[in-house]
Amino acid sequence: MTEPTRIPATEAPAAGPTRIPAPEGVAPAAQYSHVVMGTGRFVAVSGQLALDEDGRPVGEGDPAAQARQVFENLRRCLAAAGATFDDVVKLTYYVTDMAHMPAIRAARAEHLPDDRLPAASAVQVAALVRPEFLMEVEAFAVLPA
Repeated sequence: MTEPTRIPATEAPAAGPTRIPAPEGVAPAAQYSHVVMGTGRFVAVSGQLALDEDGRPVGEGDPAAQARQVFENLRRCLAAAGATFDDVVKLTYYVTDMAHMPAIRAARAEHLPDDRLPAASAVQVAALVRPEFLMEVEAFAVLPA
């Protein structure tokens, strides 16, 4: 078995995740980091939908309004664990139409600068739990030890 090649990481914020946007031999991605590493306490945030604090749908038929609500819900969930978007190492997007991705990216940009993007996956699904929802986003974070 061959020893894995060590790839230098990019600068990490003090005690925060290390991001490797483009490992050697892997095409760079504009909208996410290929690898994000961290040491500490793991936080998993369930997929968030466009629901307000009373459980009512927000922005029916409006991807931008739904994306803003989803990211606000993620922010609140992360805060409950003592985390922020700076601690996020992975986002997974479930969308009913890939055409909603620009709205998701715009909402994400309000919380995460382009130089601090986590690893990410986007999956188009046939449906979510209720037909009025256009997207669901889950997050994984690592808090410093």
